[in-house]
Amino acid sequence: MGEEVEKTEEKPVEKEEKVEEKKVEKGKVYVLKTTAGQELNVANMVYMRASSAKLPIYSILVTESLKGYVFIEAAGPHFVDEAASGIKHAKQRLSGLVKISELEKFIVTKPIIEELDIGDTVEVVGGPFKGMRAKITRIDKPKNEVTLELLEATITLPITIHADYVRIVSKKKEE
Repeated sequence: MGEEVEKTEEKPVEKEEKVEEKKVEKGKVYVLKTTAGQELNVANMVYMRASSAKLPIYSILVTESLKGYVFIEAAGPHFVDEAASGIKHAKQRLSGLVKISELEKFIVTKPIIEELDIGDTVEVVGGPFKGMRAKITRIDKPKNEVTLELLEATITLPITIHADYVRIVSKKKEE
C-alpha cells in the first residue's frame, strides 16, 4: 500500500509541471496589414478591442520605418482577426508568423553616430544652432561628438556638438 500512495503522489506533481510549461509558452507574432500612415490608429483600436473583450493579445508593435504594418503578439490568429475585424484602416492579417529575432532590428535602436560619415549634410536639432544645416568635418566616436561647418553662416567656424543633436539630411555623394 505504501508503494501505491507514492505513485499517486507522483502523478499530481507531473500535472503541475505540465501546467507550468503551458504558462511559460509565449504568444506568436502576426502581421496586420493597414493603410500607410494609419498604423498607430489601428494599433490603438486593436488594443481597445482586445482589452474590452479580454482577448489574449500580449503586445502590439508599430514601427516608424515599416509603413502599413502592425505586429501583434497573440495566442492565436483568430484573436488577431477578431480584434481587427471592422476597423476601418485594418486591411488583412498576413498568413504566417514573424520570428521575434526578425523584429529586433526595428526594436533595438542604433546610435546616430554609427550612421554618420564625414561629408554628410546634417541639420542641427538642438542647442543654439538649432535649425541650421551643416557639413560634417570630423567624427569622434568615443566621445560621441561631431565637428561641423555651418553652411548657412557667413564665416565657416568649426563647431563641435554631441551627435544626438544632429539629423541626417543627405549622405555624402560618391564621385
